[in-house]
Amino acid sequence: MSLRDVFARNLRRYRLAAQLSQEALAHEAGVDRTYISALERSGYSASIDMIERLAAVLAIDPHLLLERGGRAKR
Repeated sequence: MSLRDVFARNLRRYRLAAQLSQEALAHEAGVDRTYISALERSGYSASIDMIERLAAVLAIDPHLLLERGGRAKR
């Protein structure tokens, strides 16, 4: 599995664990909902800055979004 796919899977997992919709996460991160959707489908690559911003909204350490085999722990 590519790192982009790992990120996509983890982003969705942590977003759902935080009980946030794509729209709510996008609003809090200051991006469009379609961008979050594309990230979760591996359509786009996220920058390091975006990973940090999304992790802050999700209240997790950024490395968890890139962790292979990671679990949604809060």
